[in-house]
Amino acid sequence: MFDYIMQYQSEIWHAIGETFMMVGISIAAALVLGLPVGTLLYLCRKGQMYENRVLFAILNILVNVVRSFPFLLLVVFLIPFTRFVVGTAIGTLAASVPLSIMAIAYYSRLVEQSLLEVPKGVIEAASSMGASTLQMIVKFLYVEARSGLMLGLTTSTISFISYSTVMGIVGGGGIGDFAIRYGYQRFETEIMIFTIIIMLILVQAIQYTGSFMARVLDKR
Repeated sequence: MFDYIMQYQSEIWHAIGETFMMVGISIAAALVLGLPVGTLLYLCRKGQMYENRVLFAILNILVNVVRSFPFLLLVVFLIPFTRFVVGTAIGTLAASVPLSIMAIAYYSRLVEQSLLEVPKGVIEAASSMGASTLQMIVKFLYVEARSGLMLGLTTSTISFISYSTVMGIVGGGGIGDFAIRYGYQRFETEIMIFTIIIMLILVQAIQYTGSFMARVLDKR
C-alpha cells in the first residue's frame, strides 16, 4: 500500500484540496445564507413574534423541495444554473454550486430546530429591554442556541463531505472521485482502502472538534 501511496501522492493531495475547496465553499454558503434563512423560518412560523404565514410557507416549501431532491439528480438539474453562475458546468468551482444550494437548505433547517429550543422567555426578556430585532437575534437567540448551531454545522459539514464524493459527475474531483477512478475502475484496492481511511479520519476529526466546541459554547 505504501508503494501505491507514493506513486499517487500528488494526485491524492490534489484530490484532498478539491474536497476542501468544495466543502469550504458550501460551509460559507451555509453560514452566509443558510443561517439567515433558518432564522427567518423560526421568526415567521406560527406563534412567533414576527409570524408571517405566507413567507414561512414559501421558505418552508423551498427548503423541503431542495432537501428532498436526490442529490445526484439535483447536480444534473442545476447544470444550466451552474453554467450561468460560474460560466462553466465542469470543474471544482462548478461542483460547489449545487453543493452550496444543498448546504443552504440543509443547514437552514438545523438552524430553525436549534432556535426552537430557545425558551420563549428569552425573547420576552429581549423585548422588555427594548432590544431591536437585530439585537434580539444576535445577542439573545444566537447566544442561547450557539451550542446547537455548532452541532448543526458539524453535522452539515460531515454531510457535505459525503455529498462531495459524487461530484465527479461534473468533473468536480475530490477524494471520492479519486477513489472511484484510481481505486475502483483500475482495480487498485489499496488506493480505495487508503482513501476510505482518509475520509474516516477527516470525518472523525471534524466530529470531535465540533462536539468539543459545542460543549465549550454550551453555558447552560
